[in-house]
Amino acid sequence: MRSVIRGPSGEKVGNALDVPADPAYTSNGIPIPGMTIRWLVRGEDGAPTYAMRLFESAPGAEVEVHAHPWEHEIFVFRGSMTATVGSSSYELEEGDFIFIPPDVAHGFRAGSRGATFICTIPLRPTAQR
Repeated sequence: MRSVIRGPSGEKVGNALDVPADPAYTSNGIPIPGMTIRWLVRGEDGAPTYAMRLFESAPGAEVEVHAHPWEHEIFVFRGSMTATVGSSSYELEEGDFIFIPPDVAHGFRAGSRGATFICTIPLRPTAQR
């Protein structure tokens, strides 16, 4: 499949490469040099709970350590990256995944070959207040 279509029941079906690659920004609106984002599924598509995003990162591209009241579920399917979560660091490679709870400080740095990864986020904060 090489296009994105909307089905009669509200489904969205397509190929990730047919979704525009936009510059990536932090949750605070700061541009992330060397990183793009493809919003594969989001609220505007009718998804009530989660957004699915595809990030493509040049070697060394970095999201600085930050925290926010929503979780991340990440799956690396090309390249490698270092994920910092709290006081721990994890070297993630193709096929690896990581869950980051809400309100935990975290950041990422793409490895020497860059990194391509899926990151899902909830559409609303998930931290219990």
